[in-house]
Amino acid sequence: MTVPIRVLVVEDSLTVRKRLVEVLSADPELQVVGEAEDGRRGIELCQRLRPDVVTLDMMMPVMTGVAAAEYIMAYCPTPILVVSASTNRGELFRTYDALAAGAIDVLDKPLGTEPDGEWEERLRGTVKLISRLKVITHPRARLGAMSRPGAAPPLAGEPAAPTNLVAIGGSTGSPAALVEILRRLPPEFPHPILLVVHINEPFGAAFAEWLDGLSPLRVRYARDGERLAERGRSTVLMAPPGRHLVVERGVLRLDDRPERHSCKPSVDVLFDSVARDCGAEALACLLTGMGRDGAQGLLAIRQAGGATIAQDEATSVVFGMPREAILLGAAQRVLPIHEIGAAIAARAGTPGRPP
Repeated sequence: MTVPIRVLVVEDSLTVRKRLVEVLSADPELQVVGEAEDGRRGIELCQRLRPDVVTLDMMMPVMTGVAAAEYIMAYCPTPILVVSASTNRGELFRTYDALAAGAIDVLDKPLGTEPDGEWEERLRGTVKLISRLKVITHPRARLGAMSRPGAAPPLAGEPAAPTNLVAIGGSTGSPAALVEILRRLPPEFPHPILLVVHINEPFGAAFAEWLDGLSPLRVRYARDGERLAERGRSTVLMAPPGRHLVVERGVLRLDDRPERHSCKPSVDVLFDSVARDCGAEALACLLTGMGRDGAQGLLAIRQAGGATIAQDEATSVVFGMPREAILLGAAQRVLPIHEIGAAIAARAGTPGRPP
């Protein structure tokens, strides 16, 4: 007999909490082992019950969902699914904070307008999916403390051509990884950075704004038809939700072509265009994430003479995308997240910021 997946539901609204329990309990593969009405009680139950998954609201009394996520991931690491509203900007920012603290995924609360049974199946399916992930201990303080001082050595076997563009892609676990990388780059970093992150709509709406507030570099969504910034005027330009980002002759395009690897935006779509347009002048980095998006594109950049980095297994929340790239021989270097920012800075000929 299959052992059911044990779920702890943390939600302050009694109506929503009972609905979550009802939906989860309807599946024989899931077992709700506890309910909590605030973050502090959620932590207590998580430590005592040791569930396989925690569903976590953000806006709660006594202790917020963000604070609960930080504590759980620091002291009793457990896969966390944020179940939150996406219509409020403040709650969106708290959701991003929870993802940066180590939460695995996010699901919008039901609006009541979804087709019958659709939201329920998404909830159950997502809980089952993340229950299989082996999470890492992720104290929030490590976003600043885990880095070691000193510049990283040059990329082994790197081409002689100078870097003029950096491209970064990531998925599950990448919000925290991106904060770590960008915080290690100086405000005068000289090259444009293109970014693709898998965050489901509608939760991606304010992600660039949130990241901008945590980065020494300006971060915003890319605009169709704009040219890449000249050297010395670096900006992080991110693919908006639901649009592919590509480079064509130094001009950024937002593309509506179909999903690739069930992703839109797709890291592979960006990386392929960077390989064609920039070749040896590009540096690309593939971060933690589920699936294989970005692996082939990273290989294309390496084959074009560009420099490539993949995040290592020990610091990846999900070692899917980086692993696929490593197996293909796409990564020149495999680095822990606390060394990637310094490696990018060294490649650009600038000092990384100290921890």
